[in-house]
Amino acid sequence: MTEKLLVWWQHVVIQLQQAELWYQLTAIACCIMLAAIINRLVGRFLIDSGGEGLRHVAMRSSHRILLPFSLAALLAISSELFSLYQLKNNLIQLFIPIALALGMIRLLIYILRKAFSSGPLMKSVEPAVAVIIWLVVVLHLAGWLTPVLNVMDSLAFTLGESRFSLLSAVKLTLVIILAFTLALWLAELLNQQMKKAQHISPSMQVGFSKFSKFLLITIAFLIALNAVGINLSSLAVFGGALGVGLGFGLQRIASNFISGFILVLDRSIKPGDVISVGQNFGWVHELKARYVVVRNREGVDTLIPNENLITSEVINWSYEDRNVRVKIVVQISYEDDPEQAMALMLLCAKKSKRVLDTPEPTVMLKNFADNGIELELRVWIADPEYGADTVKSDVNVAIWRAFQQEGITIPYPQRDLHIKSGQLPPSSEL
Repeated sequence: MTEKLLVWWQHVVIQLQQAELWYQLTAIACCIMLAAIINRLVGRFLIDSGGEGLRHVAMRSSHRILLPFSLAALLAISSELFSLYQLKNNLIQLFIPIALALGMIRLLIYILRKAFSSGPLMKSVEPAVAVIIWLVVVLHLAGWLTPVLNVMDSLAFTLGESRFSLLSAVKLTLVIILAFTLALWLAELLNQQMKKAQHISPSMQVGFSKFSKFLLITIAFLIALNAVGINLSSLAVFGGALGVGLGFGLQRIASNFISGFILVLDRSIKPGDVISVGQNFGWVHELKARYVVVRNREGVDTLIPNENLITSEVINWSYEDRNVRVKIVVQISYEDDPEQAMALMLLCAKKSKRVLDTPEPTVMLKNFADNGIELELRVWIADPEYGADTVKSDVNVAIWRAFQQEGITIPYPQRDLHIKSGQLPPSSEL
């Protein structure tokens, strides 16, 4: 063991005495410093220029991927220069795949974090991505990558005219994962850009987001199949199987999915609308591919399938106009002056800050009821998502105080009984 260490140390000393090794180390150090300077200058330029959207994405991602990729490019240039002057470049060639691996790890993890929400699954996926990339780099540096790929390709079977191997399955899985991740990342990026567009209606924003995500995922799936050599004409079998599945058990899912596009295109329901569906009342918080999220005043979210909104009756309180009329009914005694009470009710309508000045509040005598004169105050509000109970409460309290000050009586339920005098008929004897 001592002799092996001694031989290894002598070999290291001999290598250190060679000038070409120091040339390569100097070139590697210069490439690292130059890549750091480029990364700093580009990052400062993006920060100073500001901007949003794609510029903002570039600014955020440049610090993650620019340094390793620029280092790999500079190392490749240095390697070519060394080859041009017939100098050894084996050490530089060793650092190129390492720099590329660092760049790929940073790029893929950045895209994963943007495409998917953070969670326990993402925390376990990120180390797996790094391990796979480093494993490929180690196999490449050791010269084992090609033999391993050949062994994986030999583990295959033939089905009809198609040949399926372990290598093609791994390629298909990796390409599909990468393509779908890129598609979801681009869809989320477009969705964020659409939310910032002030001139586009919320329903059109949701429709564009859904359509772009569906289109990008479809394109990613087709590209992945074509990349691994699968004939796209074979998808006819898959289409038939999908049709059978829709006919037997997926028709409700397909119906909700299509109904979601119908709701977006006809703009009957959009985010922020106040709706009533059966016993559910609230405002539309979010439109999903399969359901609509309706949040009530208690903060409870109800997930209503899109199909229900198409086939059932829906009350949209803010379809054309967000103004909603609220009715407040009050009874006064027949001994009081109804005109005085109506004037007081108009004054009390202004006690609630949510009551609009236009249209103006109105009051009318509705009915001569059994217990008193029925008066109705009508006011308008512009925020139906907060309900009408608080408005009624504020106005009712103000009416009560005003009636107490002016001596106007709010009657109790009452009945007048008239007993006629006279003798009872004699009871029949048993």
